[in-house]
Amino acid sequence: MKTQVVKKIIEQLNSLPYESQWRVLEFTRALALSTPHGVAGKQLLHFAGAIPSNDVELMRQAVEQGCEQVDVNEW
Repeated sequence: MKTQVVKKIIEQLNSLPYESQWRVLEFTRALALSTPHGVAGKQLLHFAGAIPSNDVELMRQAVEQGCEQVDVNEW
């Protein structure tokens, strides 16, 4: 599947003028740099339970109080 996409991209590139090909190259380089890099969820499991349950409850309450209300006069 991936090779089909690459083939189609190359076909399109071949039909573009040289300057546009450079723009595509620059765009693909920018995309490669902007791709988020993370870790697998398995690597984060050791953090499970790291926050004490009473702190979690305080955070939940703060979110409910500060985020679940609509101020109709705000706008």
